[in-house]
Amino acid sequence: MIRFWSVESDPAGQGRIAGAKPVAVLDIGSNSVRLVVYERHARALTVLYNEKSSSALGRGVAATGQLADDSMARALKAIQRFALVCQLMDVGNVHVIATSATREAKNGPDFVKAVEAIMEAPVRVLSGSEEAHYAALGVAAGMPNFDGVVGDLGGGSLELAVLKGHNDRKGETHELGVIRLQDDSNLVPRRASEISRQRLAKSGILDKNKRKTFCAIGGTWRALAKLHQARTKYPLHMVQDYAVPATEISALCEMLIGAQQGKETISGLEVVSSSRKDLLPYGAAVLAELLRAGEFDTVVFSALGVREGFLFDKLDDEHKDIDPLLESTREMSQLRARAPDFAEDLISISGQLFEVVGLQETEDEVRLRKASCYISDIGWRAHPDYRGEQSVDMVAFSDIVGIGHSGRAFLAQTLAFRYMGFKQKSASAKLLALAGPQLTKRARIIGAFFRVAYPLAAAMPGILTRARFSVADKTLVLHLPADLAFLDGERLGSRHRQLALETGFKTSRIQID
Repeated sequence: MIRFWSVESDPAGQGRIAGAKPVAVLDIGSNSVRLVVYERHARALTVLYNEKSSSALGRGVAATGQLADDSMARALKAIQRFALVCQLMDVGNVHVIATSATREAKNGPDFVKAVEAIMEAPVRVLSGSEEAHYAALGVAAGMPNFDGVVGDLGGGSLELAVLKGHNDRKGETHELGVIRLQDDSNLVPRRASEISRQRLAKSGILDKNKRKTFCAIGGTWRALAKLHQARTKYPLHMVQDYAVPATEISALCEMLIGAQQGKETISGLEVVSSSRKDLLPYGAAVLAELLRAGEFDTVVFSALGVREGFLFDKLDDEHKDIDPLLESTREMSQLRARAPDFAEDLISISGQLFEVVGLQETEDEVRLRKASCYISDIGWRAHPDYRGEQSVDMVAFSDIVGIGHSGRAFLAQTLAFRYMGFKQKSASAKLLALAGPQLTKRARIIGAFFRVAYPLAAAMPGILTRARFSVADKTLVLHLPADLAFLDGERLGSRHRQLALETGFKTSRIQID
């Protein structure tokens, strides 16, 4: 059970989980060095600190076989700072991993020794197959039910793996990193496409692929996703679990390759960081050829990769099977709700309501309902006029995982209806519409249920579970025990009538048992 913060138990801020020991991953890639500190090692990771330093360690390695002195100097200077960050944040375990540039360079071992001296921790130099394995597990950490091919594009290499659930297989690596492609193509994107086609022809995964979904990992591909969102005016600026038809992504890739050749300007590029813009055409060249070779229908982007997969792999089987959506929303409840235990009352009685009104639920719909109950009171500290919009933003733009964009919009909708009712229009209407008609209908029902439950129990546990719902003569009945008869008032009656309408009943009543 997550405990509340106290001065005696933890010197960290009250917004932190008491007693949680931070864990960090220092990822030494071919393009950049990144430190990510997580609040604790758990199924659903919460980022406490995240910083990247561009070092371009992979520049020239394929040609010279060496890490350049200036690149190593930039990387080591950044790593000195990262070591201080870990010390200041009282990090418990620091995991240091290095990928293709360090792996392939003749002076890689000397660089590793320098890093180990600074970090006072061993460096794990990953093989290509290990990179593919951890990248796939990173996707599993964020998308537990993913079934498809995973690709992680770095500065020096591309890793591919087949993933279904928590099980990955057929990991392979290709010399197709964006920095390597810049060097090998002499900065000609069209030539990079030809190189990508030739090297991907050796892929055993793509050659026999029957899966229709490709998951793209890596900073350059994340930049591509952001560009697509900007050009389509997509209302949720979040890469994690962003799914797009492969034909659309392929068209954008071809546009980037062609524009670079002719020095044309592409609208939306302002959302891409300056450090990624020059790499984008080469990432596009790889992705376009990969989608063609694998004959994929859909591309889904993941913000989680090797770092998260590395930590996921260290969990025991029991923790790996935990639903990350429910764990993260339960944490939000513990940290933000007035009485976190009230969420369990909501889960119990909403389930009873769905049963009596005949609303069947899939496994995914059950977990979404439970998650909505956990987060239903996170906005109580805000001004009453703004609780709805602030709660919508907290959910829509949070780092919870294990949920697609439609599910994220659904959770935000339940809070919009809970706080703002059914007549007010949200400023985030386009974002909320991502839920689609079916989930929107369920969000209305759950929102209406919340509007009955909260005034009934004042967000405190122990009262709601004494009530129950039934259906009699095509009427939705709310039953209250005799000693709580005084709760039957005009406000509760009005909200119960709204709940009846949302569940398909024209009449309602409150009955004292």
